[in-house]
Amino acid sequence: MRYGVHLPHIGRKAGPALIREAAVQAERLGFEDVWVSEHIIVPRDAAYPPSPLFYEPVLTLTWAAAATERVRLGTSVLVLPMRHPLPLAKELATLQNLSGGRLILGAGVGWMEAEFAALGARFHERGKRMDEGLALMRAVWTEDPVSFPTAVIEARVEDMRMQPLPVAPIPVWIGGASDAALARAARHDGWHGSRITPEAAPGLAGRLRALRPDPGFTLSLRVRWDGADEGAMRAAFAAYAAAGIDHLLVEPQARDGAGWLAAVERIALAR
Repeated sequence: MRYGVHLPHIGRKAGPALIREAAVQAERLGFEDVWVSEHIIVPRDAAYPPSPLFYEPVLTLTWAAAATERVRLGTSVLVLPMRHPLPLAKELATLQNLSGGRLILGAGVGWMEAEFAALGARFHERGKRMDEGLALMRAVWTEDPVSFPTAVIEARVEDMRMQPLPVAPIPVWIGGASDAALARAARHDGWHGSRITPEAAPGLAGRLRALRPDPGFTLSLRVRWDGADEGAMRAAFAAYAAAGIDHLLVEPQARDGAGWLAAVERIALAR
């Protein structure tokens, strides 16, 4: 089992100094990777997320990359259909190169319709836009020059160039637990589920392994820990490993910076 930890880039605790300290701490403690999430703009009275304060994920990972040398950098998850894929592909290729090839792209279709509306993105086409956007991004990352016909994304890409190409392939892990998400994940490099219980994990892992039995396909889960019961956390880690999960992203639930850093120390001991 490999372990990652979420960075504290959300809510009142978030700030440049704490994000940097948390990234350095994660590398020192031997975590495989550090992760960020995404919301761009949210309704004032939204029940979730609990805070509208979200540092932008790609820039946050760039900040973390500059403070570290080894730890990998992941997104949990970028909502690709909200964005045009070409500027995002440029940003991610740049981050991949600046970090020495440490990026993992966790990607999902999203769920907040009001956020799509604020960004002028078509919510009900998000599955098609996700698939075409990923294909377009892979094309500009691997072909030079590139031509790519589009059906749903507003773009005309005919004999064009985008550099720099990534110094190494950017693995794509797909979020979600729907049938469509699992099928989409099987077409890429991994699956990155969220808040799946240890009891539900074996069934999902079995379905995915039936689609992609090769060991290079990663099964990853994002889990929360409130810091209340270290024994329960150890038991959950063991259950996920027994279910065939390869990677856990642990997200502390501490509300302040000191509590967050202390929780990460305890998570490291429980691995």
